Amino acid sequence: MITVALPKGALLSDSIRLLQAVGLDFSAFLDKTNRQLQIYDPTNTAKALLVRAQDVPVYVEYGQAQLGIVGYDVLKEKTSQVAHLVDLKFGGCRLSVAVKELSPYRSVLELPPHGRVASKFVHCAREYFNSLDLPVEIVPLSGSVELGPITGMSEAIVDLVSTGRTLKENGLIEIEVLFQSTARLIAHPLSYRLNTGNLNQLVEQIRDSTLAVV
Repeated sequence: MITVALPKGALLSDSIRLLQAVGLDFSAFLDKTNRQLQIYDPTNTAKALLVRAQDVPVYVEYGQAQLGIVGYDVLKEKTSQVAHLVDLKFGGCRLSVAVKELSPYRSVLELPPHGRVASKFVHCAREYFNSLDLPVEIVPLSGSVELGPITGMSEAIVDLVSTGRTLKENGLIEIEVLFQSTARLIAHPLSYRLNTGNLNQLVEQIRDSTLAVV
């Protein structure tokens, strides 16, 4: 039986819709009265785990799930040993550097050396600033990173941006995009190589379904 790790949050509805298109129904996760974190498809041929997005690649890497759906931003940050299979084309957003609108900075290279940058994406932020040879202090935060520049704790933030509304409402503006992110289908490398549970056929069905939508 194939196990799929599904992410809580913004990607869940589209993930379930995609799997329904290939014959797997995990829509019970969308029922607000449901408290189960593991459910079976009605055909009893597959099951799904509902986990935090950041944990999807962990469950796949350790083999508790053969497949997973997660944002590219999480994959970049976690650097888990998983097979990257399909760009699913939904959940589009970007990882960006933002500063206070009233700040003097309009380019990343204008940020002061050894200044502070607040982020949930510590690895991605550090990798980016290292590539620019710009020494900064990365301040790790787990939520509301917009408060970094607002309170004066940091000169900038590195955070996910979708519509830009949250930045605007907090007086921040984007000055650089690190990368674009969409939902990705990932697999446990050995399971994919050995075609465990006819995994490759399901992957191809998902790939074809994604192409059909595009």
